[in-house]
Parts: sequence; C-alpha cells; structure tokens
Amino acid sequence: SRHTLIDHLNRLWALLGASLPGFWLGLMLIYFFAVRLGLLPVMGRGSLRHLVLPAVTLGFGMAAVYARILRASMLEALGQEYIRVARAKGLKEKWVIGRHALKNALLPAVTLLGMSFGHLLGGAAIVETIFAWPGVGKFAVDSIFNRDYPVIQGYALFMAVVFVLANLMVDLSYVSLDPRIRLERGK
Repeated sequence: SRHTLIDHLNRLWALLGASLPGFWLGLMLIYFFAVRLGLLPVMGRGSLRHLVLPAVTLGFGMAAVYARILRASMLEALGQEYIRVARAKGLKEKWVIGRHALKNALLPAVTLLGMSFGHLLGGAAIVETIFAWPGVGKFAVDSIFNRDYPVIQGYALFMAVVFVLANLMVDLSYVSLDPRIRLERGK
C-alpha cells in the first residue's frame, strides 16, 4: 500500500539504487565487506562467496529500477475498473492482485527487461574489471586499452545481436502476457 513504512523504504532504496554508479558501489562493497570487515573475498572464483560482491554490484541498480517500475505499475493497475469489478464479484484479494493486477503490471517491467540487457552486459564489463573476473566484458575492456580494433568491433557486434535478440524475446512474450495482443497468421 501507499505511504507505509515499507513503501517509503522501497522508494528510498529505488532512488539510491538508480542513482549510484555501479563502479562506485562495487568499490564501496569491496572496501566495507572485504577490506574492513573481512567477510567476503575481493576476487577469485573458488566458491559462491566470491560471487556475492559482483552479483550485488551488478544487480543492485537494476533491482531498484524494477522495484520502482513495478510499484508504479501496480498502483496504476489497482486503480483500474476491472480490479474494482473483480473485488465486487467477491474474488479473494490474492486472486485480484495475483491474477489481475500483477499480470497487467508486469508489462512495463517486461519492456524494461529487454532494455536492461544492454545495461547488464555493459555493467558486466565494469564489474569483471573491478573484481578481476575473466569474461567477455573484461576481454573487451582489455582490448580497448590495447587498441585491438577487430576485437572491439566483434564485441560491439555481439552486444548488438544480444540486444536485438533480447528485445525480440520481450516482444514475443507480450503475446502470452497481454490478451489484447495476438499473433495474426497471413491475411
């Protein structure tokens, strides 16, 4: 619900998550959890503990953006007439929220999912560099520093193909999520 403590904390987290640059968050997480507290390793790949800091660094900002989008979409969906009709019919609240409101509120989040692939792939290059993880992103960053132009062009092409395929999958998923959209076979 609106204006509760949880809602205010969620909005604060969404604001912070969308504002903090990923590289800065990664460095601060290293400083506090690896250097100061000694709870997590800075680099390596030997266990799941090595994955915590890079995963939080990569996912924190996007999770905050998703929380913000889902909150706005849910509030909009809950104010629609079909929700009032479902409640007037006597449906249980979990059915009203889960089957009717959430399904319609997911559409903007699914759109954002396709757009966020570019952010995740670009952010992965930074996270791989900060945490010394070998990967395509770190390889691309190293290629930029070494002026290896064919590799840079290949990476750009790879990113473009992944981005286009991700958005194609999002468009195809609309068919199952939104009953107003149907695939039409030749006319």
